[in-house]
This record gives sequence, C-alpha cells and structure tokens, in this order.
Amino acid sequence: MGDLHVIGVVFGEDRPCATSPPSPSLPLSNPDPSSVAADAWSAAEATTSAILRRIRPTLGADRKRREVVDYVQRLIRYGARCEVFPYGSVPLKTYLPDGDIDLTALSCQNIEDGLVSDVHAVLRVEEINEAAEYEVKDVRFIDAEVKLIKCIVQNIVVDISFNQLGGLSTLCFLEKVDRLVGKDHLFKRSIILIKAWCYYESRILGAHHGLISTYALETLVLYIFHQFHVSLDGPLAVLYRFLDYFSKFDWDNYCVSLKGPVGKSSLPNIVAEVAENGGNTLLTEEFIRTCVESFSVPSRGPDLNLRAFPQKHLNIIDPLKENNNLGRSVNK
Repeated sequence: MGDLHVIGVVFGEDRPCATSPPSPSLPLSNPDPSSVAADAWSAAEATTSAILRRIRPTLGADRKRREVVDYVQRLIRYGARCEVFPYGSVPLKTYLPDGDIDLTALSCQNIEDGLVSDVHAVLRVEEINEAAEYEVKDVRFIDAEVKLIKCIVQNIVVDISFNQLGGLSTLCFLEKVDRLVGKDHLFKRSIILIKAWCYYESRILGAHHGLISTYALETLVLYIFHQFHVSLDGPLAVLYRFLDYFSKFDWDNYCVSLKGPVGKSSLPNIVAEVAENGGNTLLTEEFIRTCVESFSVPSRGPDLNLRAFPQKHLNIIDPLKENNNLGRSVNK
C-alpha cells in the first residue's frame, strides 16, 4: 500500500508512531460532498460504479430468479389452489448476489391456517420427489408473528409468507419513488450500494437476526433522498450522506420520519421538527398523501388493535402507516 494523504498529513503503512507527525483534531462534521474537488469525486463515483456492476442484478440472475418464482407459483397454484406473488427486492431489482426471494400467497383470512399447511405439504412432497424439475430442500415452517415457510430452490433461499399485502404495496410505493427520482434509477442503485455496505461491511441487515429489515433500510435511504435530493447525483454521494447523517442522528430521543425527526417525548402524537433543509424536500405533501391513499392496507393479526406507534430500540416511522415502527425487529 502507498501512503494515504489526509488534510495535508501523510500516514505511512509501517511507520512507528514516534516518528509520525501529530495528527490534527478530526472535524466535528464531515465536509459537504460539494466541497470535494470535482475530478476526485468523479473518480470515486467511477470506482463505485465498478463495484455496483459486480453486485447489482444481472440478466442471468434475473432469469434464474424468474424461473424459480415461476416454478414455485406453479407448484402452489396446482397443489394448494392459490396464487403466489413476488414482492421485495427481486421485483424491485435491488437484491444482492446472494439475496433471497420473497413470495406471498393470497387467500381468504379464514382459511389462512389451512393454506399454510397445504403449502408446506406441497413443498415437502417436492423435496423428496426425485423427478422434480428443480431441487427443493430444507423446507421449514416458521411459526412466528408472521407465519413463514422457508425453503431452498436451486440454491436460492425462498421465503413464502401469507396475505402480506403490505409487501406488495411497499413495492408499488418504492417503484413510484424511483420514477420520481429518475437519474438512471439512482434511487435503486443507491439502495443496492447501501444494502451491500450494511450486509457485507457493517453486518446490520437482517430482521430475522434481530437486525434492521430491508424495508426499514429502504426508508432510511428514502429519507436521505427526501432531505438532500438537490445534492445527490451518484450512489456514492447517497452512501456518504447516509453514513454522515445517521451516524449523528439522536436515536435515543428521536424517531426517523419523512416529515422530519419526531421527538419520542411527543408520542403517541407524531410531531415532527422543522426540516433541516428549509423545506426543499423531494416528496411533496400531495405525493405522500396520494401514496398513503393508494398503497396503505388494513392492519391484520397482531397489529389490529395497535393504535399508537410502538417505541423500540430503533424507531423508524413507516411512510405509509404512521403506527408501524419499521425498526421493531432490531434488538438492543
């Protein structure tokens, strides 16, 4: 490795501390991306683009996932007499190379338990079918707050939930945001980059492991676009703003909301503080209201009697449902 030049100071790889010049105090805040020289920032974004080309969905990966989805849909359609739809990162095309496939089976509420059993049975039969079109293995039923059947098809993890209309609505909402942002799908490209950092580098992504959920992360990325969209022209700029802003966010006393930071002391009322950028936000009140009207779904199961926003260790208010805490999966 060569020497690293930072703020006029040279740090060598193997230099003893005694001969190194004293380090200046670190700045309390990172510099604004606009203060970085244009050629340096352009080179960094070019490197970021090269990284994205290695981790973003490819035509081959899309084709393989479409084949798996079609296969599972056919199995359940004929074996359990219901329709199954993909949602989440696969149809949004923001999945990582080893990302799973999220599917939801739709049925009437009063037959959901029977459907769970039927789908589980169909997949178990296919698991031992030596003439199966694709290899199905490790079929498991997860009896949690949201009932889930997990399996592996063609070495891709498949999660099948039931009547998760919220996941389908969220997909529509994020697609609409991506079209609004434009810039060659900058919103989606930024989600992929930040998901990669959260999953491979910081190890904070994965709701099933007491970590942050994908939708919560996508909402945090959306917040950065909402507040700083004027200065965002590449995925690296978005990642930079994401790390800078949320590393200094007062998580102990505030919730994240598209309306602005919401003091926990104001709950159950959602009272947001004045936006930091003077109100020059990406999403208008009319846009958000239209999305809520179009994409909100009725509460079900444990959320039926939930009126107030439930405080957890990490508090992120769902843009489509104010009493839904997207940070609820994160343990202390």
